[in-house]
Amino acid sequence: MQIYLTEHHNQAIPDLRPAGELAPSLALPWLIKLRYGVLVGQTVLILAARFVFGMDLPIAWLGLPLAMTAFSNLAFHRATEALGVRRALGCILVADTLCLTSLLALSGGPANPFSLLYLVQITMSSVVLSRQWTWGLGIFSMACFGSLFPLHVPLAIFEGHHGNHGFSIHLVGMWIAFAAGTLLITIFIGKISEALRKREHEVLSLQSQLARHERLASIVTLAAGAAHELGSPLATIAIAAKDLEIAASEGIDGAEISMDARLIRSEVERCRRILSQMSARGADPNGLAPPVDLHSFLAKLRADFPPTAHRLIQIENDCAGLQAVLPDEATRQALSALIKNALDSDANGNAIRISAEVLGGMVRFVVADQGCGMSSEILNRIGEPFFTTKTPGQGIGLGTFLARVFTERMGGNLIFESEQGKGTTATLEIPQDFS
Repeated sequence: MQIYLTEHHNQAIPDLRPAGELAPSLALPWLIKLRYGVLVGQTVLILAARFVFGMDLPIAWLGLPLAMTAFSNLAFHRATEALGVRRALGCILVADTLCLTSLLALSGGPANPFSLLYLVQITMSSVVLSRQWTWGLGIFSMACFGSLFPLHVPLAIFEGHHGNHGFSIHLVGMWIAFAAGTLLITIFIGKISEALRKREHEVLSLQSQLARHERLASIVTLAAGAAHELGSPLATIAIAAKDLEIAASEGIDGAEISMDARLIRSEVERCRRILSQMSARGADPNGLAPPVDLHSFLAKLRADFPPTAHRLIQIENDCAGLQAVLPDEATRQALSALIKNALDSDANGNAIRISAEVLGGMVRFVVADQGCGMSSEILNRIGEPFFTTKTPGQGIGLGTFLARVFTERMGGNLIFESEQGKGTTATLEIPQDFS
């Protein structure tokens, strides 16, 4: 049976700008490209109407609003720095409405079928700007559309089916329909956008809380790691101190007492070294590290174990020359926990095989034993904090949990494959370059 304790994932850096500025900021690059596209399209349509369909258009005057659009696009970034994202975007939409009004006034006025393009600016404002901007732009667009009735250059191709005296009922109907459409878009999309902005603000708040919780979780993990690492030396110190107490009460010679004292001193030094290493991990868990030779790393890892266990640990493959940038101490602790579990699972003293390889930008460490294996029930619970199958005093159930937390923070995988009576294989995968 095989189980994944973690899944490989890539963490995106959240955009923590204020919710009111996030939507306009996301729309800026897209809007700039859109305006260039509209500018090219308008130029092509004007030239085609003049030279293909023979419309009597004032080309020179029509070039003025097009030039204004191009200039405003070029000055867009400077306007954003001076006015702010939202205000600059609103001013650009107002300028686009003025440019559209000028183009329509010089090419048939309200009879021009492209007059419905007013709705584009209103819709964009509803999505990315505030309700005040949208209402203001909607009223301004209706006023601009209405001004086209008395102020426009008529074109025969658009005027042929309209009356010659007064306002055309058809055109008045178009204006009323435009006003109704503007009202509906402003209300409906505005409500949706407002709800989305509120939800966006809630998401940003949750991201901030999550960041605080992750910080707290790292502290808890550090404390759990200290408890796990210090358990063995403190147990040895307790036994040696008890022997010293008995020896002192029974008047045993100094040689045995001296031996117990040296043992206590060496274990205290081990505790000091562990605390120093844990402190370094807590201060900078993701600091820069030099490349590590994987074979040398495994050799040093094996040398950390007592001689009796050292003989049972075999480096299975030749990974000399393979290098990776790893958090050395954190990786060592995670693999040590997996190796300790492998050693404890095999009462017959069979060899523990460890190996390392690089595949697809990931470093894969494998720890395989020939022990008793695990049932599906145990395998489903492995990695839970304080869950252990060891006898009391042999472990507190934090080793695999710490390895799992480390792998999750690195964006890797921790996989266990086990069968009762045949042993267990633990595979730890982390990125080859975590910096």
